[in-house]
Amino acid sequence: MAFLASFIQYAVKFIIFAAVAVCGLFIGKKLRDRKDANAPAE
Repeated sequence: MAFLASFIQYAVKFIIFAAVAVCGLFIGKKLRDRKDANAPAE
């Protein structure tokens, strides 16, 4: 039972960290696209 509880705890942590990473990726892409749109075209 302790193994199952530990496994669930690590699974929840993994899901949270993965969600934060995906959000960071989308926010970074959005900021980069905005910066590229504002930069003068060369």
